[in-house]
Amino acid sequence: MKPNYSIIIPVYNRPQEIDELLTSLTQQNFSEDFEVILVEDGSDLKSDVIASTYENSLDLKYFYKENSGAGASRNFGMQKASGNYFIILDSDVLVPKNYLVEVNKALSTSYTDAFGGPDAAHKNFTSLQKAINYAMTSFLTTGGIRGKKEVFGKFQPRSFNLGISKKAFIKTNGFSAMKTGEDIDLTYRLWNSGFKTQLIKEAFVYHKRRSTISQFFKQTFSFGNARPILNKNYPESAKITYWFPSLFIIGIDISIILAFFGFYQMLFVYAGYFFLILVDSLFKNKSLYVAVLSVFAILTQFMGYGLGFLESKFYPKESK
Repeated sequence: MKPNYSIIIPVYNRPQEIDELLTSLTQQNFSEDFEVILVEDGSDLKSDVIASTYENSLDLKYFYKENSGAGASRNFGMQKASGNYFIILDSDVLVPKNYLVEVNKALSTSYTDAFGGPDAAHKNFTSLQKAINYAMTSFLTTGGIRGKKEVFGKFQPRSFNLGISKKAFIKTNGFSAMKTGEDIDLTYRLWNSGFKTQLIKEAFVYHKRRSTISQFFKQTFSFGNARPILNKNYPESAKITYWFPSLFIIGIDISIILAFFGFYQMLFVYAGYFFLILVDSLFKNKSLYVAVLSVFAILTQFMGYGLGFLESKFYPKESK
C-alpha cells in the first residue's frame, strides 16, 4: 500500500508557532505531494493570515471551528483530509528536512496502520526548553520510553508526532473526548481493533514543549491526572511504575522530615540522584545552566505528575 499523506495540525492561539512549523514543512526533501490541514480550534489569536502566506508553497487547507479541544480538532482535520494516511503534529514542533522521507521509508519497508516518532530539542531552543526536553526523554526519568524501541515491544505513539491510516481512523473513530491522555487511549483502541503500531526513530521532531516551569507543572499534572482514568478504562495497562512519581515526591517529604531528627540517609539518596541528573544533562547538553535547570524541571515533572495521579486516584472525576 502506498500512503498518500495528509498532515493534520490543530492550533489554538499560536500563530507564531504555526509560522515556524509551516516554514519547516516547506523545506521537506520529500519528492511526492502531500497536503497540510490546519484546524483553528476557536482561537482568539487566529493563524489565517499566516496560513495565507503559504498558499503558493504548500498544499494547505485552513479551517476555523468552535473550540472543542485538540482531539476533536484532529478528528475534524482527518475528516476533511483527502489522503489515506494522516500525520498528526502539534503546533509547537519543527519538522526536520528528512522527516517525511523517513516516515515513507519506514512505512514502505514495514507498513503499520499507526506510528509514532520521538522528539528532540533544537539547538535554538531556550535553555529551559532544552531542560524540559531532557526531563521528558531521559532514561533516568521516563526510562526512555518516548524514543527507545528496545524498552518494550509495542510502542505507544504520542499526539505531537503520530501517524494513523484512514482505515484505522474510520475503524476507531479517532481521538476520544479525553482532554489529556487521548493519544494513549487511541493506542489501546487501535490495538484492540487489531491494528499494529511502530516507532520510527528517525522520524523525530523538534518539540518546544512548555516555556515556563508553571506551564510544565500544569502539563505534567494533567498527564498524571489522566493515568488512573486510563488504567480504569484499560485494566491491562495498569503498572506499578505509574505510582513512582507520587512515591518519589512522598519520599522527598519523608526524607526532609527525617533529616530534622538527624537521619540523613534518604536525603543523601535523593541528593545522589539529582547529582547524577546534573552530570548526565551536562554531558548531553554541554551546558551547566541547562543541567541545573534540568534538576528543577525533573522535580517539577515528578511533582506535577505525582500530585495529578494522586488526585485522580483518590478523588476521581468521571472518566470519558
